Amino acid sequence: MGCGASVCYCLCGRPEGNIIGSGIFISPKGVLEHAGSVGLSLIVWVLGGGICALGSMCYAELGVTIPKSGGDYSYVTEIFGGLVGFLLLWSAVLIMYPTTLAVIALTFSNYVLQPAFQDCVPPYMATRLLSTICILFLTWVNCSSVRWATRIQDVFTVAKLLALGLIIVVGLVQICRGYGDNLVPSVAFEFLKEPSVGQVALAFLQASFAFSGWNFLNYVTEEVVEPRKNLPRAIYISIPLVTLVYTLTNIAYFSSMTPEELLASNAVAVTFGEKLLGMFSWVMPISVALSTFGGINGYLFTSSRLCFSGAREGHLPYLLAMIHLKNCTPIPALLLCCIATIFILCIGETHNLINYVSFINYLSYGVTIAALLYLRWKKPNIMRPIKVNLLIPISYMVFWAVLLGFSMYSEPVVCGLGMVIMLTGVPVYFLGVVWKNKPKWRVTYVGQKLCYVVFPQDDPLELVPLAPSKASD
Repeated sequence: MGCGASVCYCLCGRPEGNIIGSGIFISPKGVLEHAGSVGLSLIVWVLGGGICALGSMCYAELGVTIPKSGGDYSYVTEIFGGLVGFLLLWSAVLIMYPTTLAVIALTFSNYVLQPAFQDCVPPYMATRLLSTICILFLTWVNCSSVRWATRIQDVFTVAKLLALGLIIVVGLVQICRGYGDNLVPSVAFEFLKEPSVGQVALAFLQASFAFSGWNFLNYVTEEVVEPRKNLPRAIYISIPLVTLVYTLTNIAYFSSMTPEELLASNAVAVTFGEKLLGMFSWVMPISVALSTFGGINGYLFTSSRLCFSGAREGHLPYLLAMIHLKNCTPIPALLLCCIATIFILCIGETHNLINYVSFINYLSYGVTIAALLYLRWKKPNIMRPIKVNLLIPISYMVFWAVLLGFSMYSEPVVCGLGMVIMLTGVPVYFLGVVWKNKPKWRVTYVGQKLCYVVFPQDDPLELVPLAPSKASD
């Protein structure tokens, strides 16, 4: 994401910089576990990129038809109304962003600690403590300076790409030396266990975590220069490139690791480095740790932008739309995301967390694509600078329905809890948004005093007096 052309370009240099993240260092284990074979897991990675391409083309149409920042939330609110939009926002604030941050932070701590615990899993408390320290530190950085956060993202994106480049090059060298036995079709499709359709659906959910970020450009549509040209360009360049990188990375893993070794590893890239890099194996955990560190920084930035959009629409407390008077950083929104992430860190296991966030992600994507189809039917003559073939959103919706249906069948507890958490937003919406004459509170005023924040100067909300007796949330 970025400022000017887009947050993607500002923070990461390219759109794909936001998609390529820590997921590729942890999702391969989950994909293989559910797919059951090397061959099928590689097919899942390739098809996962194809599904992202279909979805991103639909989002490009929405982005120029409804040129608002905020992504899914803004489009669904505009088309389906406040309640549906609020539920997406509610699930994003409570589940998607904090859970994603928790997974990335746990990946960071696992890769940092794994060299010290080579023969066992790093202690639970150690990983949680280190993850919490990382989240707190980067929250402080983002609260202190936008420039610091941007520089961190630039530096650590390079580390991420170097780590993946090293894995791919070393893996291809192994294959050229004749060590790719696991990739021979007769071996690759030997199933560790017979996969059901539901398990394959869960494999797609695991892969989708690594691809998450393909729709981030739509969160800052208002800041994109020439969106009619740059949105499709970002899609056509980034999605195929990311799919290629992810597929080659998995091929590299399997060039030197058996499926059993990959499933037994708590840090796949570390195990890969120990097998092939010898005395330089220390490079891999450091590179992945730097990568995930930058990923946390990027998600903190994005989450604050979504909170700002929600608060601007009156769907979240106005305090979350405020920025620091001197540093111009959204401190209340960052603190909310930090607290929610630390809470989730204490209650979840990595792969279950990925299933939670991927299920909610796909649920949100499906609702957004349904909104596009509804808008096509309801307002066929509206100005659409980009108009995709109708088969594209329909194909996506068919895949979406099958994926979520079988995911709920295979993991009813995980998916059911995700649905319940999302639906808890219904009473919150009526109490917090629809009920206009509720008692006034001093939370906004007190929050302003504590965080030293105000509304942005060009925000119409700055015209609202914030005397203690009038402040409300």
